[in-house]
Amino acid sequence: MNSGFEKHDHGTCVATSIRVAEDHCATHKLQLTPVRRRVLELLLEGHKALGAYDILPTLAAEGLGSQPPVVYRALDFLQTHGFAHKVEKLNAWTACMHPGEDHNPAFMICSDCDMVAEIPASPVTGDLGRAADKMGFSINTAVIEVEGTCPSCQEDKTT
Repeated sequence: MNSGFEKHDHGTCVATSIRVAEDHCATHKLQLTPVRRRVLELLLEGHKALGAYDILPTLAAEGLGSQPPVVYRALDFLQTHGFAHKVEKLNAWTACMHPGEDHNPAFMICSDCDMVAEIPASPVTGDLGRAADKMGFSINTAVIEVEGTCPSCQEDKTT
C-alpha cells in the first residue's frame, strides 16, 4: 500500500483496503455493517481526513443515517480495529494505509489541499524514544503530525 501522495491505481487501493477490512472482520467475527463499510469507503476516496460532519450528509442522502452518533460509532469501530486513524490536528479521520499491520503512523498533512499521507514512524525507537529514555520517560503512545505541501500542490505552484 502507498502513503497517499504517490500516483497509484486508486481503484485497487480502495478495493484492497475494503478486502482487508472484510477479511479481518470475518476472521474476528466482527460486523462490517453497511454504515461502517460506507464510512471506510468515504475515508478512502480522496486520501483526505474527514470529520464526522463531512461524512454525515452522504450517509443521510444514501439512507444510512442522519444523526451524528451513527457516524461517530462507525468511526470508533474503524479506529478501534485499525482501519482508520484520527488526525488530531484536524479533528478528523483518515483511512489507514497499512490495515492489518502493527504500526505507529505519522501523518503528513498538506496545508493547501488537505490530503493526508500516512507514513510509518518509530517514535519509541527513534530520536523521540532516545530523548525520552534520557529523561527517564516511558512513551505509551505518540501522535506525529506534520504540515507542509504535497507534491501535487508544489507542482501546481511551479506551473
